[in-house]
Amino acid sequence: MKSRYPILGAEDIALTLEAVHVLEGQGIDPHRAGPNLVAAAGGVLEEAQGLIDPAAVYTILEVRDFHHQTIVLDDEVTFQGPLPARALAGSREVALAVCTIGASLETRTKEMFSGDPVRALALDGAGIAALRTISEHVVARVRAKASKKGWGSGMRAQPGQEGWPIEQQGVMFKALPTHEIGVKLSDGGLMIPQKSVSLVVGLGPDMRPDRVACDFCSKRGRCAWRIQ
Repeated sequence: MKSRYPILGAEDIALTLEAVHVLEGQGIDPHRAGPNLVAAAGGVLEEAQGLIDPAAVYTILEVRDFHHQTIVLDDEVTFQGPLPARALAGSREVALAVCTIGASLETRTKEMFSGDPVRALALDGAGIAALRTISEHVVARVRAKASKKGWGSGMRAQPGQEGWPIEQQGVMFKALPTHEIGVKLSDGGLMIPQKSVSLVVGLGPDMRPDRVACDFCSKRGRCAWRIQ
């Protein structure tokens, strides 16, 4: 019997980092990076791979009601805000996921920052790049499930992005057994370990991923982290 909450680990997620990924994780254009930054990015790859412990948990819930900026799913899971309303409009089901790289890289980065900040920042960039890869793997998996049903899938969105209050993070954590991948929520609604991300993707016959959350953000014209 398949679990309602599939849990993915290192054996499920192909995670191979290159220097270009580390630079992108730091918000640096690889084509404009100086030799010292490129060397630092390449120099942390082996250590980063040993510190990253990829994990994710997700589920797919049916949409029960949708009115104005409120989306009600199975199990009385309710999201509110203009961003989830845009992202999930037209969906029949919604995939919810939490992903993490674990705490080890984060701890190591803090330890080395005072002595070698350049390497520490490169290591941090590797962690960001790895988390992006893990979340993309999960999104690809749920999109494939939708495709098998002849459905499409919409844009991904995350609590804390503009138009979706960070307080809604608690809804995600009530809906998913995040303790099984070692992720918890602080009193302020932030995830621990910090290199973790939560997300939703709407699924349905008429859904298309032709927009991203960045399209609706007021900082879209000047943000180095904009998703293209």
